[in-house]
Amino acid sequence: MNVIMIKKLAIISALAGAVLGFITLIPFVGLFSFLTAFVFLSAIILVYMKRNDLIGILSLQEGAIYGAVIGIVSFSIYLIILAPIAAVIGLLFKGYPLAFFGYLFNNIGSFFFSTIPLAIFTILMSALFNGFVGMVTAWCYQLITGIKKENNQNSSVDFEIK
Repeated sequence: MNVIMIKKLAIISALAGAVLGFITLIPFVGLFSFLTAFVFLSAIILVYMKRNDLIGILSLQEGAIYGAVIGIVSFSIYLIILAPIAAVIGLLFKGYPLAFFGYLFNNIGSFFFSTIPLAIFTILMSALFNGFVGMVTAWCYQLITGIKKENNQNSSVDFEIK
C-alpha cells in the first residue's frame, strides 16, 4: 500500500465530497448527488486518476481498499458540509426537503443519540459500497487492458521515468 497514493485519494475525495455536499442542497438534484457520493464516487475518482496517470496498475485488493478510503473520506466531508447548512435552511423554511436535519440539531440529546450514530453508520455503509465499486473498477481495468498486477510486485514502484 502506498501512503502517498492514499493521501492523494483522500484529498481528491474530500474535494468531491464537499462539492457533492453543496449540490445535495438543491432539492431536485439532491438524490442523484447523494447516490453518487454513497455508491459511485470511488469509480469516478479511480477512473479520473487512471486517465491522468496518477495511479498505476491496480490489483483487486488495492481497488477495494482505495474505494473504502474514498467512501469514508468523501462521505464524512459530505455530511460535514450538508448537515449544518441543511439544518439552518430547514429551520428557516419549513417546507425544505432536508428539514429533518434542523430537528435533529434542536436538542443535544437527539444530536448525540441519533445524529452521530446515524452518521457513523452511513459513513461505514458508504465505505462498504465504495469499496465494492472500487474493486469492480479495478477488475474492469484488468479485463479491458489484460494486465494483472502480480502478487510479488512491489506496489510502490509502478510508475515510469521519462
